[in-house]
Amino acid sequence: MELAAPTTVHSAPTTAAFASTTDPRAGTRGTFEPGNLGLIVGDPVYSALQRKLPGVSLSSYKVNYPADLSLTSAAQGNADLVNHVRSQAAACPNQRFVLVGYSQGANVVDNSIGVSSAGAVVGSPIVATVPAALEPRVAAVLLFGNPIRALGKSVTGTYQSRTADFCAAGDPICVNGGDDVLAHLGYTANADAAATFAAGRL
Repeated sequence: MELAAPTTVHSAPTTAAFASTTDPRAGTRGTFEPGNLGLIVGDPVYSALQRKLPGVSLSSYKVNYPADLSLTSAAQGNADLVNHVRSQAAACPNQRFVLVGYSQGANVVDNSIGVSSAGAVVGSPIVATVPAALEPRVAAVLLFGNPIRALGKSVTGTYQSRTADFCAAGDPICVNGGDDVLAHLGYTANADAAATFAAGRL
């Protein structure tokens, strides 16, 4: 199982991926976010999943992208995340994936599953998407402080029922007109709920 988790904190993106022999996960960190998979979201979610799936061998992947305020940052993460899922799926046919994204990392995940983040804070047009043949292997999508929410958008279609999208009240990154900057930094509190959601789909 692998968790690919792009995690982005605004301003700190995070992308990370967690994987196991039976199901993988990936995660993406937030903009300038410290930590391996991301201190606020990626690392706590991965730890929570390990606790909830003690018999499953997990691995993780930190999406390789700048996670900064450059215009191409999210696009680079989008390309890397999709390339990782493609190569990992080919190498390990039984793996499944959990995609995790925080802040700018949520933009990366949005794009990777075909939901454009263009126009969002530190967003970008879609440059790559998870191939349709691999879509059933994406067990869950976990999004935190997702910037497209401030545009009135959300994940719809194929991935909607597999997506948990956390947006704190007043978070200016995911709430249009939000003014509570600290709310964007509090998503560690949702790690256990997110892991429970993902574990139930693996």
